[in-house]
Amino acid sequence: MNDRDRSRLGLMGDAEFIRKFLIALGLLVLALLLWKLSDVLLLAFGAVLVAIILHAAADALVRYLRVPDRWGLMVAGLIIFVFFIGLAALFGTQVRAQFSNVVERLPFAIDNFSKNLGLGSVSDDISEMMANAPTGGLAARLAGIGGAILNGLANFLLVVIAGLYIAADPRLYTRGLVKLFPKHQHERVESSLDASGQVLRLWLISQLIAMTCVAILSTAAYWLIGLPSPIGLGVIAGIMDFIPFLGPILGAVPAVLIAFSVSGEAALWTIVAVLVIQQIEGNVIQPIVARSMISVPPAMALFAILVGSILFGTLGLIFGFPLAIVTYVLVKKLYVRETLGEKTEVPGEDNGGGAQEAKS
Repeated sequence: MNDRDRSRLGLMGDAEFIRKFLIALGLLVLALLLWKLSDVLLLAFGAVLVAIILHAAADALVRYLRVPDRWGLMVAGLIIFVFFIGLAALFGTQVRAQFSNVVERLPFAIDNFSKNLGLGSVSDDISEMMANAPTGGLAARLAGIGGAILNGLANFLLVVIAGLYIAADPRLYTRGLVKLFPKHQHERVESSLDASGQVLRLWLISQLIAMTCVAILSTAAYWLIGLPSPIGLGVIAGIMDFIPFLGPILGAVPAVLIAFSVSGEAALWTIVAVLVIQQIEGNVIQPIVARSMISVPPAMALFAILVGSILFGTLGLIFGFPLAIVTYVLVKKLYVRETLGEKTEVPGEDNGGGAQEAKS
C-alpha cells in the first residue's frame, strides 16, 4: 500500500468519524429540544386523547343511530357540548357552592386532623408564616397561584381546541407523522399508530365509565354518611379516578379530612366507603367495561406514573398511564415481535382493530 492509498484511507476514516460525530450531535440536540418542549408535547398528547373521545362518540352515533358519516363528528361534538352545558345549568350552582364549601372546610379539617395527631394547628403556623413574610414575597406567591390557575385553564382550552382540529381530519396528522420516517418503514409506523390509537380509545371509554360510576357511588356514600358537600366530594373522587393507582387515594383525601372534622365515626365510615367503592370498581366495574382492554403489568404502570410526575410534573402525572399504554404496545409490536421475532399478541391490531388482552 503506497502513501496515496494510506492518505485516502485516512481521509475516509476522518470523514466517517465526522459523519458519526455530527449524527450523535444532532441526536443530542434533538433530545434536548424534545426535553425543552416536553410540556407542549404532553399537551399535544392530551389533544389526541380528546380527538379519540370525539371519534368514539361519532362512531357510536353512526353505528347505532344511523347518523351519516360526514355529520357524525359534528353531531357528537354538539351533543357533548350541550350535555356539559345542561349539567352546568342544572347542577352548576350547587356543585360550585359545594366546591366552595369543601375549600372553606379543608383548612379546619386539616387542623382537626393535625391536632388529633398531636401536631398542633397547621393553619396557625401558616398564618404566622404569612404574617412574617415580606409584602412583596406574599404578593408574588399570590400572583404565582393566580398565574398557575390561569395557565391551567389556558392549557385546557388549548387541548380541547387542538383536539377538535385533530378529530376533524386525523389522517392528515398521521400521514404527516408517518412521512417523517423512511419510506420502507411507513407501513410499520402507520400500523403501530393505528394499534396505539385503538388501545387508547378502549382505555378512555372504560376509564370514563369507571369515573362516572365512582363519582355516583362516592356521592351517594358521602350523602348517606352525612358529610357536607357530598356532590363536590363525589365529583373530586370521580375526576381523580382518571389517574390509576394514585388517583383514588388523592380523590379520597378531601373526603376523609372533612369527615374527621365531623366526627371520628364519620371518618371511619368514610374510609370504609372509599375502600368498598374501590373494590367495586376493581372487581365489578373494570372487568365489565374493560374486557378487551390491554392488561399493563401493574408495577410497570405505577412506575410510569411516578416517573412521569417526577420528570414532567402535573402533566406527567395525568398522562403517565396512557403514555405507558402506548409505549407497551409499541415495544410489543416493534421490538418483541418485529425485531426479536418473538410471537406475541399486539393489542389494538387483531380482529379489525379490537384490542385483546396482552400476554407477557
